[in-house]
Amino acid sequence: MVVWGIHTTMATETRTATGISTVSSSEWVAGAVGGLVGSVFFGLMMQFAMPPPLPEMAIPPMYGIEGPALAAGWALHLFHGVVLGFAYVALVQFEPFRDPARRLGGSLALGVGYGVLTTALLAVLVMPIWLSAVGFPAAPPFPNVAIPGTVLSLVGHVVHAIPVAVGHALVSRKLQPAASNRRTSRVPCGRAPGERRSSERRPSTSI
Repeated sequence: MVVWGIHTTMATETRTATGISTVSSSEWVAGAVGGLVGSVFFGLMMQFAMPPPLPEMAIPPMYGIEGPALAAGWALHLFHGVVLGFAYVALVQFEPFRDPARRLGGSLALGVGYGVLTTALLAVLVMPIWLSAVGFPAAPPFPNVAIPGTVLSLVGHVVHAIPVAVGHALVSRKLQPAASNRRTSRVPCGRAPGERRSSERRPSTSI
């Protein structure tokens, strides 16, 4: 039992320590493409449903660009979407997210959860501080909680996160057979590798 417990602990620690370093390039690409696709849908919401038009008015000043600057705002917004796609792929390499992120149903749930998380961290907390720091005159109050603005932001972040999560899941499922071959072999409890069970030993012959 002690041998099995030590073996399991060491295997778990190894997978946790090397989780991000063992992510395949296909998974990173899936996160980037999903983030790009999701940010397009989110950007359309921001452009036409969330006053003021955030891509041209609120995003450029965060980087010292005087608005309105529609092209710069959209470019920065798409960049944000790709970065958040990378962040999702890195996050789901750790337990307890690793296995659900590779299933379609689990990825949908994680996508919704990731949208809630990014709304709380970025839209509610970071954005008002950032815009106030750069002197944007229409910076929202801190924390940025308003109806319907925050609700629309939440919907937009979820819309962005779902393509990221589903795309990563689909790619991970294709890579799963190869990954399973690299899993650490288990050692049965109380028995060293190669040791026979008592029932497997040859019976002694008596004269």
